[in-house]
Formats: sequence, structure tokens, C-alpha cells
Amino acid sequence: MGYFDVPELPYTRYSNRQLAAVPLAVLAVALLVLTGTFLMTGTPVPLGMDFAGGSELTIQTTSSQEEIANAFDEEPESIQSVSAPNSQNQYVVQFTSTDLESLSQQAEENLEQDGDNDVVQLQSTVSGSFGQQTQQTALLGIAVAFVGMSVITFLLFRTFVPSIAIVLSAFSDLVIPLAFMTIADISLSLGTVAALLMLIGYSVDSDILLNNHVLRRQGDFYESTHRAMRTGITMTVTSMAAMLVMGVTAGLFGVELLSSIGIVLFVGLAADLMNTYMLNLSLLRWYKFEGIRS
Repeated sequence: MGYFDVPELPYTRYSNRQLAAVPLAVLAVALLVLTGTFLMTGTPVPLGMDFAGGSELTIQTTSSQEEIANAFDEEPESIQSVSAPNSQNQYVVQFTSTDLESLSQQAEENLEQDGDNDVVQLQSTVSGSFGQQTQQTALLGIAVAFVGMSVITFLLFRTFVPSIAIVLSAFSDLVIPLAFMTIADISLSLGTVAALLMLIGYSVDSDILLNNHVLRRQGDFYESTHRAMRTGITMTVTSMAAMLVMGVTAGLFGVELLSSIGIVLFVGLAADLMNTYMLNLSLLRWYKFEGIRS
């Protein structure tokens, strides 16, 4: 057996319903999480400053995080230490307020200086209206990408079941990471939207690979499945490893955006493994052995 060979999996021991049950149950839980969060907060996923609006200060101070939190009239949304080299005693503080002048003044007055450095190093703000417009544009981009992927899939295979299997898998690959972001309190930002768009591409890639091997190449169903898995699993696991390393490393160095992108992609790719080789496969097997006859 070669290094990247996939051992023969006992698919024959499980019915199509049993194979599809696990990914569908995970999808249902994810939808419940997003629905519950939407009913409680008004948004299914926590919104970052890019979409909700607010202010961000990068400060350099010898004060503790607790002292930083108490230095402002408004409670900060988040306080993150910057772990990059040459960034000792530096923090990124985010607020829902857009009154930068007042926030900067409070920081200068209430926080200890770090040597001769100014307390406030950088500052930025995003208005609520601009954030809402950015949110609508980002959501439109995801919707257009998903619809475009669905149309191309139906044009490629021209049959309902194999096409809907790919679309359903891709939908689940988006919903599960979104639910994870809600549970892990990872905010939806332009960076995580980019990660979700990448997941659409990853999902379609592995699903089309499986469908092509099963439907368009000669050979036994399970033999074709294993050939697709040898390539697909190697490709996905390699990407997962790269994303995990990026997410952990960026987290250690305090680069929150890259860390969030890496973790979201890792979770989405793990969901893609499950959806491709359980949900998509069960629908393909039903179509191949029962759907065509009926």
C-alpha cells in the first residue's frame, strides 16, 4: 500500500440513510445554533468592526488589561495583546463607539506611558452605515458565488441528484463553520468572509472529483470511490494541516485576522471531508444503484 493510499472503507456495512444521518444531524445542529443566535442577538454570527462599525485603538502602555478595561467610560468590546516582536506592552482595543477623539483622550489621561512612547499608537473607525453597507456587499458576494457554483454544477452534470449532492454539501460546508464561529465567538469580518468564499471552492473541488470518478469513469462504484478518495483526502488533509499551522502561529503572534481565517478554514475543510465522503457519497450511491432504475 502506498503512502497516500486510502484503506478500503466498509461502506457496504451501512445503508445510505445511515451514512447521510451524521452529516445531516451536524447540519441541523448548526442551523439551530445560528437560528437561536439570530433570535437572541439579531445576527446569526457575531459581527466584527468591519460590519458593525466602531473604533479601534492600538495602545502602548504598562497598564494591565484590567486597568485598560477600566480606563474608558465605555466598556471595550475586546482587548488583545500584540505578541509580535518589538511590540511589548502593546494592545489592540475595540469599541462600539465611533468617538475616536474622546476614546484617545481617555487613553492618554488614564493609562501609563511605556517610556517615551505615546499611549495611542494607531487609531481607526468605521461608521455604522458604512459597516452595514459593507455587510450587505459581502453577503451578496457569498450569495452570488454560491448561486454561480450551483449553476455551473448543474450544467456540468445535467442530472438532479449528483448536482444537488454537491450543492447540499457546499451549503453544509458554509453553515457548519458559521455555527462554529458563533460558538467560538469568532467575529464575521472581511477576512472570515474571504475564508467562507474559499470554502465554496474547496468544497466544489472535492465533490466534483468524487462525482467525476463515480459517474464518468469506468470501474466498480467502490473502486472509483477509493480512487477519488486517494486524491481528495490527501488534498484536503494537506490543506487542513496548512490552515491549522497558520491559525495557531498567527494566534501566538497576536495576528487575530489570520488566526480566524486559518481556524475557520480548518473547521470548514473538516466538515467538507464528512460531507463529501458521507453525505455526497450516500446520495451518489442511491442514484447509481436505485435512482437510475427508478
